[in-house]
Amino acid sequence: MIRDIVRQISSGIKEIKFLAINVGVVDERGEIASLFRGIPQNDLGIKTDIIDNVPKSLGMKMLIRSMSPKVIVADEIGSTEDIDAIKYGVCSGCKGLFTAHGASFEDISLNPIIKNLIATNIIERIIFLDEQNKGKLKDVFCLNKKSGEYERSAEKL
Repeated sequence: MIRDIVRQISSGIKEIKFLAINVGVVDERGEIASLFRGIPQNDLGIKTDIIDNVPKSLGMKMLIRSMSPKVIVADEIGSTEDIDAIKYGVCSGCKGLFTAHGASFEDISLNPIIKNLIATNIIERIIFLDEQNKGKLKDVFCLNKKSGEYERSAEKL
């Protein structure tokens, strides 16, 4: 799912007149792009820069400094260094698309590192996928910017 989202925002979506934007992907273990001799084996779009085989926190900062992405993407965030790099990216004007392990809002709130990121209110949406129905959404939480609290949304993207 993350590959398809990256491909669409990097190539644009004609049907809704969404113009392509620069995306930077940190593929620490080669699971997103599957680079072979520097060539992605998975289609991540025409405006995607990929960096692999480096820690996510370092890769995010390298992409932001050198490639000027509008969106940074990383899979399975979870370290303090990852969170610091995400905060750096947001302060640099980037949006982010990240995955993390957790079955519910309560579940991820128990992880002290993810809880720290949630507490900063820089996450606009938290989306949970349905494990039983691949590709379907289970739950969506949106940040209420007035209250600073996350609220379950009826919205299904």
